[in-house]
Order: sequence, then C-alpha cells, then structure tokens
Amino acid sequence: MSETTADDIIDRRRLRRKLTFWRVIAFCVVLSGLFAVAFASLPEERFGAKSRPHIAKVRIEGTILEDEDLIEVLEDVGESEAVQGVILAIDSPGGTTAGGEAIYNAVRKLAAEKPVTAQIGTVGASAAYMIAAGTDHIVARKTSIVGSIGVIVQYPNVADMLDKLGIDMEVIKSTPLKGEPSMFGEPVPGANEMMRAMLLDSYDWFKELVADRRGFSQAEIARLADGSVFSGRQAVERDLIDEVGGVEAARGWLAGRGVDDDLKIVEWKKTEPGSGLIWAGALARWLGFDIGGKSPVEALQERLFLDGMISVWHVDG
Repeated sequence: MSETTADDIIDRRRLRRKLTFWRVIAFCVVLSGLFAVAFASLPEERFGAKSRPHIAKVRIEGTILEDEDLIEVLEDVGESEAVQGVILAIDSPGGTTAGGEAIYNAVRKLAAEKPVTAQIGTVGASAAYMIAAGTDHIVARKTSIVGSIGVIVQYPNVADMLDKLGIDMEVIKSTPLKGEPSMFGEPVPGANEMMRAMLLDSYDWFKELVADRRGFSQAEIARLADGSVFSGRQAVERDLIDEVGGVEAARGWLAGRGVDDDLKIVEWKKTEPGSGLIWAGALARWLGFDIGGKSPVEALQERLFLDGMISVWHVDG
C-alpha cells in the first residue's frame, strides 16, 4: 500500500512539473503577443516612417463625398513637422458638390502650411478636378481625363411604372414647391425653374473657383466650363493643368519649392486599424468575442447613394 502511494506521489510531482512548464510557456506566448500588439499599435507619426522627414502622399479615389476621415488625414499632414511636401494622388470622376467643396477647403488649408501638388491618374474630373484646383500645381498623364467643370441634378420619374402597377401616390404638402421635383409625378409649375436656379448658383461658384485658382478670364472660363472633358495633353494646352507626367513630375515641382528630392514618399491613409489592432481583433474573435465593426455590405451602402447636387463625370448610357 505504501509502495503504491509513493508511485502516486511521484506521478503527481511529474504532472505538476509538466503543468508548470506548459503554464510558463503559455504565459510567455501571451506576454510576447501583448508586446507585439503594443509595439505594432504605436503611432507611425512618432515611431515609424512618418516620424522622419518625408513627402506625404494622400490618395483621393472613387466617389467624392464629405469624407471626414480624409479631411482629418489632410489636417494631420498639415500639422506634421516631418512632412516636407505633399502629393495628392487623385483618381476620381467626381461626386457631390458639397463633398468637393469640403475637401477643397481642407486642401487650401493644407497648402497654406506645405507645398502641395496634385497628380491625376486615370481621371480627375468635376468635383475631383475642383479638389485638384485647390493645390498649387497639377500634374496629369497624357491620356488622363480632366475637366468636366459643371453641376448636374438627376432624378428618376416612376409615375408611368406606378400607373401600370395600379398604384396611386397621394401627397399632402404645405406649399406647391415642397418636395419638388418629385419622382412620383410630373413636376409642378416652377419646380424645374427652382432647381435650375439653385444648380446655376453652384455652377457659378464652381466656375469662379477654377477661374481664381487657374487665373482664367471670364471669357476663358466660360469656354472651358461647358462640361467638356479633356485628355492630359489637351488640358495642359488649355492651362487646366500645369504639367504632363506622373509622380516624378510632381516630385520635381516639390524640389523646385525646396523639398529634398531624395526624401522618401510615405502614404498617409484614412483611419484604419493598425496591424497590432488587427492581430488583437483576430485574437478576440478567436476567443469568441464580438468586437463589432462595419461589414462590407454596410460600407458599400454608405457610398451607393448620392444626395444633393453632384459634380461627376460619367458616360451617359
């Protein structure tokens, strides 16, 4: 009986040693992971490439909206002592007029602090061109699509479809122009005139902005601001852009403003989780925690519909 007890004690001691060993290993793994997460989560502005002198690159792509995250990035770039110059990489057909105005204002504020140039890729039209005009130098490829200075309002009219479906839309409103123009019937007298007056006011503002930034006379801006789009080669002939080229041309202009041509270009992006937070999120999900976050469908829905007047170029089809 005593012999069996001694064997049990030895086995228990061995088991304890094994458990202690694996507990120490698990603790070290968790501790290393926490250190890795903490290190990866350190702000680049203080410890990464953004902490050293560099040229900041900010992408402006897709549909132009009043993007608060993008505006915040532009503000951060302007406040960074490490940023010596800025390249706005623009590739957008435009978007909402108000969105273009908001980003244009942010670009003008940035240009008061740093030399800023726009580099247009495939397309920089309408509200996107408005933003480019906020910089002090515009570069585009020979075959880039540039221009489309104008404003448009579009709305569907589903009255015939509802009539075929046997659906009547009853409307009660305070005054005739309230809620006009409506997609459920023909516009009431004065509705189209009201919309056109508002549209032309924004159009005049857009033209004045471009004329002021590009140094056009009233006759010149009237000729250019008819909604036409131009290739990069045509645009440089019309002074809509300053130079044909790509990132090297943009760097060359910055060099002429005293920015070291050997500086590294570092991209500043809109708010997104850092690599440390990605690992932390993955660990949390693995442990069964719901950490939230927007789904791809929700992100798509945010950009699927454009409200208000839009300044956008597209092929009408």
